[in-house]
Amino acid sequence: MVAATVPSVGRFPTVLVTGFEPFGGREINPSWMAVQALHGRIVGDHRIIGAQLPTVFDQSLTSLRALLLHHRPDLVLCVGQAGGRAALSLERIAINVNDARIADNAGSKPVDTPVIAGGPAAYFTTLPIKAMLQSLIDAGINAEVSQTAGTFVCNHVFYGLMHEVATQPRLRHTRAGLVHVPLLPSQGQPSMRLDEIVEGLRVGVACALATVTDIRKGAGALN
Repeated sequence: MVAATVPSVGRFPTVLVTGFEPFGGREINPSWMAVQALHGRIVGDHRIIGAQLPTVFDQSLTSLRALLLHHRPDLVLCVGQAGGRAALSLERIAINVNDARIADNAGSKPVDTPVIAGGPAAYFTTLPIKAMLQSLIDAGINAEVSQTAGTFVCNHVFYGLMHEVATQPRLRHTRAGLVHVPLLPSQGQPSMRLDEIVEGLRVGVACALATVTDIRKGAGALN
């Protein structure tokens, strides 16, 4: 089953923001709830297009590629849920490995397989994550730079996204990356309120759109 997407609105330059359907026996996924709340908002001079991806290996990338082709966004922010984290995690690197601890929503559980056969070992985000981190901290949102997006469907989508951006001429000016969000308080601890997640993603998108050159290593105390 193909996961639902929210229809496109208007003809503004676009930011594509994606979330995932619930998985692992949970009834909700805060990544998708936050994306739904952001859909249609104007940030800078861009309109946010929200879409849901299936929590399924391969199918998630098929859905993402269709969205990229349709919207030709200037910026893409994929959002995933990460239990055990207390902050918005700005992911630095996507690796070319699928290694599932649990099955995806189609029952697939790949072990040590490539996301893209013959692809590079890894891709770095092209989002200005250090500047985004500083903007989030300034806004009072708990945030961090993360060095691992795991090896489940979030990393699968992150790597596939960066591969598309790196190899498709039509996306040569698109910047992209992935953010993990905590659970909601109703799902357990650690957690973050939905309104904080939504505001944090909005602040991050606004910073990414406004930032040409990221904060360089050694320019501050950020990790």
